[in-house]
Amino acid sequence: MVNPYRHGADLSMLRPEEILEMMQLVCEMQEKLKKKMKAAGFNIGINIGKDSGAGFSHLHVHIVPRWRGDTNFMPILTNTKVVSESLDAVYQLLKS
Repeated sequence: MVNPYRHGADLSMLRPEEILEMMQLVCEMQEKLKKKMKAAGFNIGINIGKDSGAGFSHLHVHIVPRWRGDTNFMPILTNTKVVSESLDAVYQLLKS
């Protein structure tokens, strides 16, 4: 997940340089996930507003790595994790 330093509930609340910085970090993290986790694809999205599924009003970008054969939405529909790895383990992998 990537979020801007300054609080904003909508893209229109951010300055152009903040949007650029956020998207540059999304690109950097996508490449790192591809290299470190061997991700074959990605779902990258922004939920804006409570009715879109955003749980709170701070803009953020989701980066979800995907792999060949990973075509289900189990975590979303049934709260079941098909591939689980601790956040600490992923953090350690990506910070190197």
